[in-house]
Amino acid sequence: MSDYIQKDAKIFVAGHRGLAGSAIVRKLRSLGYENLVLRTRQQLDLLDSAAVSAFFDEERPEFVFLAAAKVGGILANRDFPAEFIAQNLRIQSTVIESAYRTRVKRLLFLGSSCIYPKLAPQPIREDQLLAGPLEFTNRSYAVAKIAGIEMCWAFNRQYGTSYLAAMPTNLYGPGDNYDLENSHVLPALIRKVHEAKQRGDRSVTVWGTGKPLREFLFSDDMADACVFLLNLPEGEFRKLISSPEVAPLVNVGSGSDQTIGELTKTICNALEFDGEIVFDTSKPDGTPRKLMDSSILFSYGWRPKISLKEGIRIAYADFCAQTATSKACGVKNEF
Repeated sequence: MSDYIQKDAKIFVAGHRGLAGSAIVRKLRSLGYENLVLRTRQQLDLLDSAAVSAFFDEERPEFVFLAAAKVGGILANRDFPAEFIAQNLRIQSTVIESAYRTRVKRLLFLGSSCIYPKLAPQPIREDQLLAGPLEFTNRSYAVAKIAGIEMCWAFNRQYGTSYLAAMPTNLYGPGDNYDLENSHVLPALIRKVHEAKQRGDRSVTVWGTGKPLREFLFSDDMADACVFLLNLPEGEFRKLISSPEVAPLVNVGSGSDQTIGELTKTICNALEFDGEIVFDTSKPDGTPRKLMDSSILFSYGWRPKISLKEGIRIAYADFCAQTATSKACGVKNEF
């Protein structure tokens, strides 16, 4: 199957310095795409509609990966809901409207698995969108992402655009945020276990009961899936975006999950920490389970390549590199 996107096509990756965007850039370059249009936040403020409009007028990208977003963990979502909804709505609107106006051929919008109801049947299918109440702790972010999906759908219906929304499960990998206050669970646990080991602690404390089930996908696998989707032949791509009754939405997951307790044990093993795991049940658990049904994506022949164990080792090496503690981390050559 030949690629739809020509190797010399001009491609804009919005949010190319983030976890998802940087992985998409790595994937595109590995496939021979070099005509990439990249802008830092200082060079192009995606919250500035006039600046975004002028950028699209000047550059005229043919394809867009919209990976830019304000993101964070449970605490950040709880404490800054106004920023999460306002900034994400503005980014999405400015980029999608400019993409339409300058006739971008295809656009892929990256959402989040938190768009689905808190108690959605498991694994979660795409048709569960708007089928029930959202998890309260990240509702503002989820509503913004749902609006982005609806915007892609509305533009496709009214203007015949080719915009697809991809919903990744929980991501981790190079370039992740390891801040304990506003990161997601896997990178936060890497830092917690690392610091406990460095201090010589005999235990590490984990928020919640350890019972919630979570699915994780290495960021480079996510990027591989996104490029795969945007490269589908026209007929297959149209099937995903042309239904008047079904949102142009595809889940991107690994197909398996584990409890937070099991995840913590895997991280402890990878970091060679043999202390006790203590669960702080006074802290929130969040959604009980969140496993994506990625059967639509899988039906096209795509599968993830990087196991959780391997991915955690790579992520730990990245954490050590970010914090300039490679020697203390004991990073092995294979990393």
